[in-house]
Amino acid sequence: MRVELTVNGERRQGDAWGGQSLLSFLRDRLELPGSKNACEQGECGSCSVLLDGVLVCSCLVLAAQAHGHDVVTVEGLAGDDGLHAVQEAFVAAGAVQCGFCTPGLVVATVALLERSPSPTDDEIREALSGNLCRCTGYAKVFDAVRRAAEA
Repeated sequence: MRVELTVNGERRQGDAWGGQSLLSFLRDRLELPGSKNACEQGECGSCSVLLDGVLVCSCLVLAAQAHGHDVVTVEGLAGDDGLHAVQEAFVAAGAVQCGFCTPGLVVATVALLERSPSPTDDEIREALSGNLCRCTGYAKVFDAVRRAAEA
């Protein structure tokens, strides 16, 4: 089936098989490797994207369900003038570690700050609870979110 959608502000299209996930479609068909394939069960958050402005695990969304919709991946956050403020904050705070979970954490942080520009620690904890990181105790991630909120 032919899937047409807007990805990172650009109209894109490609062929998808009926059971293909949005994650697989983004990575394999549209060559956007930023969203990571880890659990394929919506448990780790490494594949997080914004679908019509709502944070979703792209491994749980069929490519066909995204037809006609707007998707923002971690690649689409940076602008012509450089990294997104959240991306800069993650780098400055040293919150990237191995980097595998970083794209999902960055996208989740963007979604959080869009709805709560000055989040409390409890709001940060809740917003990022769907994102697993095996490298950190999340202290630097929290620092990055706070830094981005101040920017």
